[in-house]
Amino acid sequence: MSIYLYTCIGVKPGFCFRMARHQHLTDEALELVAQRFAALAEPMRLRLLQALFTGEKSVTELVAATGGTQANISHHLQKLRAVRLVRGRKAGLQVFYAIADPNVSKLCALVCGSLEKSLTQQAGHLADRAG
Repeated sequence: MSIYLYTCIGVKPGFCFRMARHQHLTDEALELVAQRFAALAEPMRLRLLQALFTGEKSVTELVAATGGTQANISHHLQKLRAVRLVRGRKAGLQVFYAIADPNVSKLCALVCGSLEKSLTQQAGHLADRAG
């Protein structure tokens, strides 16, 4: 299987030119990519990442921010750590979590922007049919 990886060449802040590089990934690399996407395919894990976008938080703070139970939050954090999306830092009896890969926020923004565009287009088509 081949996928396209993009290299960004920034000319000034906020602008990026994408240059496609055709690259063949090994089965092992594809498995790692699939594991990372699988970790993102769970709403509670997305809630956790969203909460962590504003900075490091303890498990207790993440429980309050997401409405999950301590056991459930810990389980999902372990999954996110396994694919290196978050990292933990122990301080006394507490563990504080933070985003480990800053590209995850870019990926979430890309997916959300694409979804918003698609839904806006869909709403426009429905309005055209109704009008």
